[in-house]
Amino acid sequence: MEEKRGAYVRERIACTILERAKLSLMNPALIEAKVEERTIDETAKPLIRLALEEGIETAWDRYEQQQPPCRYCASGLSCSRCAMGPCRIIPERQRFRGVCGADADLVVARNLLDMIATGAAAHSDHGREIVETLHKAARGEAEGYGITDPGKLRRVAGEYGIETGDRDDAAVAGDVALAMLEEFGTVKNAIQFVQRAPPQTLELWEAAGITPRSVDREIVEAMHRVHMGVGADYANVLLQGLRASLGDGWGGSLMATETSDILFGTPQVNMSRVNLAVLKDDRVNIALHGHNPVLSEMIVRAAAEPAMLELAEEAGSAGINLVGLCCTGNELLMRKGIPQAGNHLNQELIIATGALEVMIVDYQCIFPSLPRTASCFHTHIVSTSPKSKVPGSLYYPFYPESALETAREIVSLAIANFPNRNPGKVLIPGEPVEAMTGFSVEAIGHLFGGFKPVIDAIAEGSILGAAGVVGCNNPKVRHDEGHVTLTKELIRRGILVVETGCAAIASGKAGLLRPEAADLAAPGLANVCRTFGIPPVLHMGSCVDCSRILVLAAGLARELGVGIHQLPIAGAAPEWYSQKAVSIGSYFVASGVFTVLGVMPKIAGSGNVADLLTRGLNGLVHASFAVEPDPVRAADLIEAHIREKRNGLGI
Repeated sequence: MEEKRGAYVRERIACTILERAKLSLMNPALIEAKVEERTIDETAKPLIRLALEEGIETAWDRYEQQQPPCRYCASGLSCSRCAMGPCRIIPERQRFRGVCGADADLVVARNLLDMIATGAAAHSDHGREIVETLHKAARGEAEGYGITDPGKLRRVAGEYGIETGDRDDAAVAGDVALAMLEEFGTVKNAIQFVQRAPPQTLELWEAAGITPRSVDREIVEAMHRVHMGVGADYANVLLQGLRASLGDGWGGSLMATETSDILFGTPQVNMSRVNLAVLKDDRVNIALHGHNPVLSEMIVRAAAEPAMLELAEEAGSAGINLVGLCCTGNELLMRKGIPQAGNHLNQELIIATGALEVMIVDYQCIFPSLPRTASCFHTHIVSTSPKSKVPGSLYYPFYPESALETAREIVSLAIANFPNRNPGKVLIPGEPVEAMTGFSVEAIGHLFGGFKPVIDAIAEGSILGAAGVVGCNNPKVRHDEGHVTLTKELIRRGILVVETGCAAIASGKAGLLRPEAADLAAPGLANVCRTFGIPPVLHMGSCVDCSRILVLAAGLARELGVGIHQLPIAGAAPEWYSQKAVSIGSYFVASGVFTVLGVMPKIAGSGNVADLLTRGLNGLVHASFAVEPDPVRAADLIEAHIREKRNGLGI
């Protein structure tokens, strides 16, 4: 056990910036001003206030420490790719180049391609792990895992040309898993799931030379191109970015989504609760944070076992309360209805409640600071992935072959920690908000009776169009404000919104995932929502589940006999921060979806790159990016785009 735990330093680590400013920050008015400028999440505000008063460092403090940013880095004009540098391109000096001769256009393009490739790799490696779990489950080597949706298994098998007949699920699953694993390095030069796109979209990809050949090949080629002395044409460099991102959206991410549905069940509409108030002061609280449902599914099973519940009772607890954070939480929310505590910028604040026994993390979007925050409280941070060891955490390596046993050990650890909670330090703010989730493509199809009723509602004007609002939180943007303000503006204008990831949870905390939110929508959209008993904002899952949005768009386009680029739809990422978000935005645009970013990418140093992304791509894939930090103006751009596409369809 001690070997698994590793080092865990239990000492209070004061926040330097707050110590320096302690006298001024003790002024209640100044504290309140900081709280208000950081978030619109009402349950987060008391905990931000507590952190400021107690000197507990958070992401906002570290962001302030980094100001002002390097202007070369912020505009994409710095390069440290080889030992001849680091170099920076100084715009004021005409014809100023890096040591290798790279100009501003090339430096900016290579940096952007690096971000896309990293994001595509993160999503796709996640997908590979889930497919590997399916393969092990099919061979009887993964304790506790099985086929939960055999219907989807057989539908996917049909796409790969795999015989199903009277074969059992395990045999079919084994073949499906091997076929998917081949997609990561295939020699057939084609990813199977791209065939879900309509023919018109496939033709655009072929003409542009960006049809993804395999998942790993496109990522490896992208990394090859950013090596010094390879990619030298900025436009050619960025085309590979589109190709790598398509390998993510229609490959790695989509395989992650489909395989998760096969293993754990395709989400169906359900009701749950969101925000930090989902913690319970009389129960053992365990937060599941990260992105991989392979881990969280076993924790759910272990926490429900009678032996664990009896152990919790012996420790003086009324039970075990599981809550989600970020995309692991979204997976559980969609499939199990397990409450969601929050999104990206809530992860330190949930520890500050003083009511969390254990936070279990896997990978992606995990703050390395979490053990520092936890050292102020009784909370244990448990890391589980060999890819993502976190200094100061307890390390319980998690493998499918021994998943349930490891899950039991972690739940037991949480129970044993419950008596260490200090009731005097517990602060669980507010009340949970109800949220309707589980809107997979299959659930939407079942709810509406197919795609035709949705198309009819758009054609008659009840629904003006649809927008996918996705992405992260970023301390550059007031927490949740970008997501919530944009989403409210869109539904007010009659635009149906589908959401994933942190954006979906922001809307949930704001009450926009309740059917009652139809009262905030335009009359036509409100009537549709009331008819079907749904909110005007549909929660479609985690960030890899942006692939569900692609499949939904492809289904609508096929029903109409058009390309995705002809649909009255758009995308937006108001608070994005990660490389994964760059890949998502790129595969949205490459698939024909106009996409508005709320945070400026690091491309301002190259007018040519900015022009290509915001205008030039229209001639290639009939879609482009826009950057608009003001969410109301972003809504204006999206509405204008949707009306233009409606005119193109004659509706």
